[in-house]
Amino acid sequence: MAEQGKLRILMFPWLAFGHLIPYLELAKLIAQKGHRVSFVSTQRNIERLPKLPPNLTHLIEFVKIQLPKVDNLPEEAEATIDLPFEMVRYLKIAFDELQPRIICLLEDSSPDWVIADFAQYWLYPEAAKRNIPCAFFSIFTATILSCTGPTSLTLQNQDDRVKPEDFIVKPKWVPFETSVSMRFFQINRQFKEAIIDGGNVSDMYRLVATIDGCDVVVMRSCYEFEPEWLQLLENIYQKPIIPVGHLPPTTTNGDSEGQNENWIEIKEWLDTKEKGSVVYVAFGSETKPNQDELIEIALGLEKVPIESNPEDSIEINC
Repeated sequence: MAEQGKLRILMFPWLAFGHLIPYLELAKLIAQKGHRVSFVSTQRNIERLPKLPPNLTHLIEFVKIQLPKVDNLPEEAEATIDLPFEMVRYLKIAFDELQPRIICLLEDSSPDWVIADFAQYWLYPEAAKRNIPCAFFSIFTATILSCTGPTSLTLQNQDDRVKPEDFIVKPKWVPFETSVSMRFFQINRQFKEAIIDGGNVSDMYRLVATIDGCDVVVMRSCYEFEPEWLQLLENIYQKPIIPVGHLPPTTTNGDSEGQNENWIEIKEWLDTKEKGSVVYVAFGSETKPNQDELIEIALGLEKVPIESNPEDSIEINC
């Protein structure tokens, strides 16, 4: 029996650390309010997550599930970081086979809320059958989500965008002027997996069906960052959009410096620089550029008006 006024929440992120870690940060935020969270993922993924703060361990329970074995998926692969991009489709196939296990979990735990990701589009109608409200927590910004448009376009096969070039222009449902759009090289690389066929179901269909099936969309964003895009999503989805901020990672001991020697070295280097003189560039932990892409990046950096001094640099061993 839940305490008076306190909720029992089931959280189920997609098997990628760019999703798992923001979901864990949201779980911490929820637990700080006194609510109980059951965080569902595979054993290996849970073991690779940051440790919980001691004051929250009694409120966040890790629920370990076994990923089904499927053809072409290596035995140790339980997250996208374990696979090259072209093999992630097999991870999605295995993920979809978790459906019976997750349905049993819903029935056994009877949570007050489910907070889930884009990939498990099948979860939302199952929760609705059991009168369990669902939130889709999007780690994508509102700007990115806006490319989906009204859910009816995809669900009723009315989307006339059928080739990569169709995605590099402003969508017709965006009523304001903007220069924000995908670049051809971005959409071209993932078009087949994301739009056409991501194994058994495309990412676009998963995302749109998730948005259509959830009760509320929770955003890793804020109105200070993209106010017009958040309002646009509320208009086209016709359901509540709740931004919860960017949820930067927290440390387990409350010390922002922590014991991270790499960060201490980076901070000391940054402290020697003038304000506004350093630009931080990150490609993401799963970005694996090929040789041609590395050359393009290098050529691009050569053309920007930034002074480079190889002697004024540090080497970080990760």
